Amino acid sequence: MNYPIIRRPRRNRQSEAIRALVQETAVSVNDLIYPMFIMEGQGIKSEVKSMPGIYRYSLDTLLEELKEVTDLGIKCIDLFPNYAEDKKDTFATESYREGTFYLDALKAVKDNFPELALMTDVAMDPYSSDGHDGLVKNGKILNDETLDILAKMAVAQARAGADILGPSDMMDGRVGYIRQALDAEGFTDVSIMSYSVKFASAFYGPFRDALDSAPRFGDKKTYQMNPANVREALIEAALDYEEGADFLMVKPALAYLDVIKTLNQNFDLPIAAYNVSGEYAMIKAAAQNGWLDGNRAMLETLLSIRRAGAKIILTYFAKEFALLQA
Repeated sequence: MNYPIIRRPRRNRQSEAIRALVQETAVSVNDLIYPMFIMEGQGIKSEVKSMPGIYRYSLDTLLEELKEVTDLGIKCIDLFPNYAEDKKDTFATESYREGTFYLDALKAVKDNFPELALMTDVAMDPYSSDGHDGLVKNGKILNDETLDILAKMAVAQARAGADILGPSDMMDGRVGYIRQALDAEGFTDVSIMSYSVKFASAFYGPFRDALDSAPRFGDKKTYQMNPANVREALIEAALDYEEGADFLMVKPALAYLDVIKTLNQNFDLPIAAYNVSGEYAMIKAAAQNGWLDGNRAMLETLLSIRRAGAKIILTYFAKEFALLQA
């Protein structure tokens, strides 16, 4: 049958050069934030068992690693602290105590790498003996009482040199409360990347291994979002927008690409997405077993998050991606 085919989309796929010309979405190292872990001590580089290739560093080894990371073109890291149990209490007082190792580490990083954008985490769980993101009383997470603790933590991190604060706690009203506290202390230039839409996800397990920060009782479903809800995501994002957030984040990324797209279509702020530890671990485990090509899966994952509308991706693949581009 002599059927005339007028449109032949395959013509735009016939060579690598032509495919590159018509490619609609791209990922750059400039789009990535590299989450890293620090702990007290010296000479420590301890691999997280459930996250192959990701390590907990002491300050000295972190600074060595950051030389390589910045040489690869990575311009922003998100630093998370691993605290020993004997440093944790109900009120997370170690989070803002002058002289605590995390705040000292932030200052050292900025002193040694002044051009590196330094992001931090604002939540109680790394410092809480209860392992929750908010203050616990009689088995209940107290919202408003938590805000003052978060504000103290945020101001302390800003004072230590943080450029971007990441409130990950999901307490109501915390962005506005933190913004007011920062401005009152003169930190008007410190940005807030709010974990606006953070779901109660099964994909956080390896991260909790890295920080030893799993909740001591119950779960986080009274403050983290139901994975079934997207309209609620718009409410959360709108509140953070109104309260002064500079970026809106969706976490996790892969199971919530539709949510990333929805926020990108409805807000004129940069949308960030956190390609979380469980998403990283799945690809790593499958690649180690020879079930898929790890590099291709990584690239496809990051591309899909960008295509959904995320301008910024927090990902444990950042260094590997940068090495591939080098």
